[in-house]
Amino acid sequence: MISRRLLRLGVLASLTGALIVTPQAIAAPPDLGPNVIIFTPGTPQATIQQRVNQVFTQQERSQFGSNRYAFLFEPGSYNVNINVGYYTQVLGLGMSPDNTNINGAVHVEADWFGGNATHNFWRGAENLAVAPSGGTDRWAVSQAAPYRRMHLKGNLQLDDGGWSSGGFIADSKIDGQIRSGSQQQWYTRDSQIGSWSGANWNMVFTGVAGAPANTFPSPPHTTVANTPVIREKPFLYADSSRNYHVFVPGLRNNARGTTWQSGAPAGTSIPVSQFFIVKPGTTAAQINAALAQGQHLLVTPGIYRLNQTIQVTRPNTVVLGLGLATFIPENGITALSVADVDGVKIAGILVDAGATNSNTLVQIGPNGSSASHAANPTSLHDLFIRVGGAGVGRATNSLVINSNNVISDHSWIWRGDHGSGVGWNTNTADVGLIVNGNDVTAYGLFVEHYQKYQTIWNGNRGRTYFYQNEMPYDPPNQAAWMNGSTRGYAAYKVANNVTNHEAWGLGSYCNFNVNRSVVGERAFEVPNVPGVRFHSMVTVSLGGAGTINRIINNTGGPSNPQRNVANLANYP
Repeated sequence: MISRRLLRLGVLASLTGALIVTPQAIAAPPDLGPNVIIFTPGTPQATIQQRVNQVFTQQERSQFGSNRYAFLFEPGSYNVNINVGYYTQVLGLGMSPDNTNINGAVHVEADWFGGNATHNFWRGAENLAVAPSGGTDRWAVSQAAPYRRMHLKGNLQLDDGGWSSGGFIADSKIDGQIRSGSQQQWYTRDSQIGSWSGANWNMVFTGVAGAPANTFPSPPHTTVANTPVIREKPFLYADSSRNYHVFVPGLRNNARGTTWQSGAPAGTSIPVSQFFIVKPGTTAAQINAALAQGQHLLVTPGIYRLNQTIQVTRPNTVVLGLGLATFIPENGITALSVADVDGVKIAGILVDAGATNSNTLVQIGPNGSSASHAANPTSLHDLFIRVGGAGVGRATNSLVINSNNVISDHSWIWRGDHGSGVGWNTNTADVGLIVNGNDVTAYGLFVEHYQKYQTIWNGNRGRTYFYQNEMPYDPPNQAAWMNGSTRGYAAYKVANNVTNHEAWGLGSYCNFNVNRSVVGERAFEVPNVPGVRFHSMVTVSLGGAGTINRIINNTGGPSNPQRNVANLANYP
């Protein structure tokens, strides 16, 4: 008996010359819940266009809304114009981006905000080839809007005329020119581009063929030839029989360029039958029971309120979210914890703090983790954390990494500065990221608005490639934001006992819009030892609203109402 399958007729010749009709089973897509919309080349183009327009109209302004969507395009060609709104992910289902061709556009605009793209968060495009009408597509975004594993057969514009504050590209090929326009900062990793045009404060490239030369601060391009250690984000794909799998790319060392242009990438396919599919209504107890039985998680678009911590205890477990799937912890618990084991992959999850304070929202490895995972590290991809904005949220620490060798591949860790439930005494949050593990590497790290240190790095041999930060906007006065006798807290603190740490392309900005007299004494605070080295740093007083007195330790700066931007190429 064939369950949930379609039959295709195959005609074979028998030894006697008679024609024998045999059924070949073609799998139906798995049930991915009500918020995943799957298109095939046989779907009428008008139907596709109508559906994507309907979702965009609903999601265009829904910055803190509760709806979540994923559009999945099976391999083939489509004539469609996809305007990507909030909490919407557009995914191709081929093993290569070139298996799924969009003739038209997959784009993000800022029409809803008068061309200002600084609020265009929480959306994404992955694993598609796009031939844009007119030769240029637009991806006018800011944080938490990844553009991954894309082949754009033309130019890419990263703004919409007003300000923009993104963003992230990885494992992509842009045939033409990337035009950054008003982008304040951008990180591009392991890609191939025709050329790059534009710079503002902090443009960083690692492992990018076609990247501009390293010229920081004039223009502020920071270019590193290779990416030292990386694993690309796992992705969903359908084989020729429409069987669905999750592909887990292999670990790469000294990477440069895409994983897919030269053929099938290295890695492992896991059939979707080995995944527990989390759909709206699934409980935390059901999720943990599936994990305990050795299943992976495919988390479909939705909001999941957790009354117990999601516990990932087995090595090599994959947790893959679609459509900005969102976990909200209740009663002050930790939303997600990972044991100190090899090779866990957490990807495409948004964690939103609950109204009761959590000490920690996401923990990678328990306190005191000490095992080496150099051969098979845990990796975090498009892991986004939010405290306030959609409602009151509180968390002492947002992300704590205790395990060694962890790779953080694009994260936005954000204490809300606007929306609902925000205020100095409302969405309280001390620290965004604490790294206790050794040999942890972060790519595309965005941490903003926390009330004490934004990032504390206690482990040795840490590396960061691109850091974007804004200090808290809302200290009511200087007395409310003091670190002992020091004015304010640094955006990035390397602990005094660390002997080896290196970072490239770091920006910290202030916008003390509640009280413009507030001062942050320094953006980066590090021990003065030979093994701690920082490259390409910038501080900015946004519109002159407040002061960052020094860039790093007692060197560089200030950024203030008289001189908004200050740069420092190297320290020491």
